[in-house]
Amino acid sequence: MDAQGQIEAWLTRLARERKASPHTIDGYRRDLAKLLRYMQAQQITAFESLEPNRMRGFVAAEHRAGLSPKSLQRLLSSCRSLFRQLTREGLLAHDPLAGVRGPKVHRTLPQVLDVDEATALVEGDGDGALGVRDRAMLELFYSSGLRLSELIGLRWLDLDLEAGEVRVLGKGRKTRIVPVGRHAVAALRALGETEGREAESPVFRGRNGAPISPRTVQARLKTLAMRQGFAKHVHPHLLRHTFASHMLESSGDLRAVQELLGHADIATTQIYTHLDFQHLAKVYDAAHPRARRKG
Repeated sequence: MDAQGQIEAWLTRLARERKASPHTIDGYRRDLAKLLRYMQAQQITAFESLEPNRMRGFVAAEHRAGLSPKSLQRLLSSCRSLFRQLTREGLLAHDPLAGVRGPKVHRTLPQVLDVDEATALVEGDGDGALGVRDRAMLELFYSSGLRLSELIGLRWLDLDLEAGEVRVLGKGRKTRIVPVGRHAVAALRALGETEGREAESPVFRGRNGAPISPRTVQARLKTLAMRQGFAKHVHPHLLRHTFASHMLESSGDLRAVQELLGHADIATTQIYTHLDFQHLAKVYDAAHPRARRKG
C-alpha cells in the first residue's frame, strides 16, 4: 500500500473505531496532504524513507509558506498520530519526528463578553418565529456553554425542561448532562410552542426540518451582534468562552467548569483561570490605593 493508501486506511479506522467526527477527519486529511506534497517534491515515496532532518525541512518549508506556529503544531500532531499507528502496525520501523519540535506557540487568551454585554445580546429584540428561535439559541449557548456542534445536534428528546437539563454528545462521542438555566428553559418552551416538540425532531431547525447548519448559526450571531452595536466579533465559541469565564469567576470551581464544558483534560480548562486573574487584576488596579496610576 502506498503512502496515500496508508493515510486513507488510517482515517477510515479513526472514523469507524474511534468515532472521530467528520470535522476531525477533514483536518487530518488536509494536514497530511501537505506532507504528501512535500514528499512528492522531494521524490520520497514511502514514510519509511522519512527521517528527522527531512521532517525539519518540511516544517521549515511550511513556516516559510506562511503557516502560523499554532497551525504548524497541529500539523506535527497529525503526522505524529499517523506515524504512531503505522509503528503499531509494523509498517514503520522508526519515528521520523524523533527530536523534531515545532515553533513555540504564544497562547492568546480568548475574548469574552462581560455580563452586561452577554445580557444585552441574549435579550435583544427579535422578529416573529425567527426571533423566538434566535433567543432560544443564544440563551442555551450562554446558559450551558455548548459547542456549536452540540447545539445543532440537539433533539427535543435530549432536553428535560422540567429538570432543567440537556444531554449533549460532545467530542469523542462522549455524552454529558448539563444544567439549563431558567431563562434558557423559558426560551426553549417558547420555541417548542412555536415549532412543536416532537421527540426525534431537531431543536433548532433549518430548511425542510433538517438541523440548522453551522453557517446559519454563525451568520445569525453576527447579525444580532451588529444590531446591538458590538465591536467584538461575536461567534458561537465566544459565548462558550463567556459561559466558562463567568462560571469560574463566580464559583472558583475549576473542576466543575471542566465537567460542564466536557473537557477531557483540566489543562484545557485552566486557560479560564488566566481570564479570571485578568478580571481580579483590573479590580485590584482600580481599588488598591498603592496600585492606582497617577492621574
